[in-house]
Amino acid sequence: MEIVTKIAPLSLALIMLALGMGLTVQDFTRVAKQPKDFLVGLICQLIFLPVIAFILVILFKTPVELAVGLMIIAAAPGGVTSNVLTKFANGDVALSISLTAIISLLSIITVPFIIFKSLDMLDASTNTNQISMLGISIKMFLVVTLPVILGMIIRKFATNFISSKEKIIQTISLILFLIVLFGAIIQERSNIMPYMKQAGIITFLLNIIMMVIGFYVAKFFATGTEQRKCISLECGLQNGTLAIFVATQIFNDVAYIIPAATYSLIMFATSIIFVFLIKKTN
Repeated sequence: MEIVTKIAPLSLALIMLALGMGLTVQDFTRVAKQPKDFLVGLICQLIFLPVIAFILVILFKTPVELAVGLMIIAAAPGGVTSNVLTKFANGDVALSISLTAIISLLSIITVPFIIFKSLDMLDASTNTNQISMLGISIKMFLVVTLPVILGMIIRKFATNFISSKEKIIQTISLILFLIVLFGAIIQERSNIMPYMKQAGIITFLLNIIMMVIGFYVAKFFATGTEQRKCISLECGLQNGTLAIFVATQIFNDVAYIIPAATYSLIMFATSIIFVFLIKKTN
């Protein structure tokens, strides 16, 4: 797992830098002007997602390594891919960007809290690298929050240049994510297939259940169809790179990153199918 441990922090920092370069102050002030849709998405991601994940690991009596790994991907914020796919689905892109940005910034608090609470509830704390909640928060600040802030500063002073290179920046982010994902899979290929078989069903169920929950909760409580599409995709698309980074910081065993890797592969397929069905229905 040495390669992943080394490339995940750098890749995540660059991905978050790219996210920051796509943000403006309006992406944050918009929430104050239209809080309803944002709060629906926030509750779905920060409360429903980890709760559903925990229920699934209990129902399936999942091995502790895979159970904790699932909680890590459930705790992760949405990824930048959700913004792109929301655009393809003709959803509320502005809402998607706001949710991704703010939940990513909140993640330095929410992710450690959800993970360490899960470790206690699953009686798995003895398997950690003895890193504290504060310790992982500080590391996340350095590779998540700080790059986002730097990205926004870069955009502030080079708005026209950054705007003209937006597609390139998004492509680079996707490539970096794939490098981390497939790096983890290739390096541990001899051990990974049995774990992926075990994690496949539960990660697939989590992904589908959350997209459905996001869709119907938004149907009853959000403003309209565009917001429904956005929130459903935000609930289904997680930041796999961040999940892998956190897992490698806390654990030495590859089993803990398997749910993040499996979920990341599944979410691309299900979200693309979702976008196709939505566009066909329209």
